[in-house]
Amino acid sequence: MRVDLFDFDLPQDRIALRPAEPRDSGRLLVVAPAGSFEDRLVRDLPSFLRQGDVLVVNDTRVIHARLSGKRIRGELSAGVEATLIERLDASRWRALMRPAKKLQEGDLIRFGRETDGACLLGGLDAHVDARGDEGEITLRFDLSGPALDEAIEAAGDMPLPPYIAGKRAADARDEADYQTVFAREAGAVAAPTAGLHFTPQLLAALEAQGVALHRVTLHVGAGTFLPVKAEDTDAHRMHEEFARIDAATAEALNNARAKGGRIVAVGTTALRTLESAATPEGRILPYVARTSIFITPGYRFRATDMLITNFHLPRSTLFMLVSAFCGLDRMKAAYAHAIARGYRFYSYGDASLLYRAEP
Repeated sequence: MRVDLFDFDLPQDRIALRPAEPRDSGRLLVVAPAGSFEDRLVRDLPSFLRQGDVLVVNDTRVIHARLSGKRIRGELSAGVEATLIERLDASRWRALMRPAKKLQEGDLIRFGRETDGACLLGGLDAHVDARGDEGEITLRFDLSGPALDEAIEAAGDMPLPPYIAGKRAADARDEADYQTVFAREAGAVAAPTAGLHFTPQLLAALEAQGVALHRVTLHVGAGTFLPVKAEDTDAHRMHEEFARIDAATAEALNNARAKGGRIVAVGTTALRTLESAATPEGRILPYVARTSIFITPGYRFRATDMLITNFHLPRSTLFMLVSAFCGLDRMKAAYAHAIARGYRFYSYGDASLLYRAEP
């Protein structure tokens, strides 16, 4: 499909720079397959679910993936910034770096926070292992495994999306605001943002309604949120991301569906994990692999009945996904409604509850 079909105009003042307080006080746009849109609050979610339904959440945890430091080449040094986007093995990460054009294979990069103009606090060394396209660099760190994970947490900062980071710096509030209540498996470089709306009080209300909760893991990569630059969706390459569903979770989800319960994905990352693990007949299997599933209109959903998700970037793979779930015309109308009614967009913005369109 032509990528420009997924474009729309979004006023800059609709981009949320802070989350709603409390989290479940955010707005919720309910988008059924037909009829008018319903303007509600996230805390109203239990009234749209029923006993036997299952919420599937992503329990990935965002790491301190934004690193600042210096490129050191002989006696010369220059400031650099890196955003880690994909772990390749125990010691190597793919990263977006600035300025990337001046980096050469073999360059030493010393990451850490500058304290007195010369000394770097929490120093972490890496070498440029390879150069890629559009600012992508492969970094080989001197540490590996858990030791590297700890050093990245000490040296790095929370990687706010560029549409927030371009307007303000990350601060102490983001340490809590940009993690979901489900976060426990470290590895994401961006938050699974639909999960940011949930509170212990909302989860208790859902449990009282008879709605079960199950966890899957997808370590979100930065590529998930980037606009598609190709002119046709067939020419776009999705970044791979690690995903996991354990056997007990797969069995519980299949049993719930067999009894008439609906599977409600909390976020596009949970949905992509479910669809990656499902057979053509809709049975969910245990899954531990990297997925690059790219969902566009025409895709036949196998495992997901409803979706809770934020409002996404124009021309993004995520807007294509929700358009596949509800229909392109329906989602364009929903976004026009949301913009006209003052909904807040993107990671810290409001949410929508989408019902899958019948094929």
